[in-house]
Amino acid sequence: MRKYLIAGNWKMKMTRDTSVALVNKLLDELEPSENVEVAVCPPAVYLHDVGAALRGSHIGLGGQNMHAAPEGAFTGEISSGMLKDIGCQYVILGHSERRQYFVETDADVNEKLKVALSVGLIPIVCVGETLEQRESGSTAEVIAEQIRGSLSGLDAADGAKIVVAYEPVWAIGTGKTATPEQAEEVHAQIRGLLRELFGAETAATIRIQYGGSVKPDNASELLGQPNIDGALVGGASLKADGFAAIIAAAK
Repeated sequence: MRKYLIAGNWKMKMTRDTSVALVNKLLDELEPSENVEVAVCPPAVYLHDVGAALRGSHIGLGGQNMHAAPEGAFTGEISSGMLKDIGCQYVILGHSERRQYFVETDADVNEKLKVALSVGLIPIVCVGETLEQRESGSTAEVIAEQIRGSLSGLDAADGAKIVVAYEPVWAIGTGKTATPEQAEEVHAQIRGLLRELFGAETAATIRIQYGGSVKPDNASELLGQPNIDGALVGGASLKADGFAAIIAAAK
């Protein structure tokens, strides 16, 4: 049985004080669960303080992005080793905002993914279509291209260590959410692609999160779908009560 992963992506929001206050409240409210993993991905400048507050707890820490190089003259960037050194277990790769605003390609994601795996980080690999692509009927084609490109060159052992997040771009931060049926349709397609790449046994173990305006009032129905194994939560992860309610829905 796949263990749910509920991860909060704080994006470029919060302050040091509000970040630490949020995780302290989550630690007060959340009990460890056998079937749900929880992680938060704060802005890089707050990883140290949030990590210190979480140290030894059941809530994991993740980065929102990383550079593929182990070190070098890349002003403003963060390496996989730096994330690992600060205490991260996870890293988000290929988020639609990275793809859209920073022109990251599947090849870029693939390069970062292999580096993340090499240092022991768990990559959360994001894929998703735009509204224009969905309305043109090309969702399946777009998802297949992103999955095959982003996961190129991995073997089954590598595949078993990743998480995939389906985030329809038209549902991120818009208040719009894919219906449970729409989300499950794409998740089932992704599961089939993972079977092609890694075999049925490995594909059955890989967690596929849904992301895109996940809230307490829609979490239960989304997480109840057969191939939805968690959520990558944006705005709703910035409030302890709302995030805890989504986690409770997974439990």
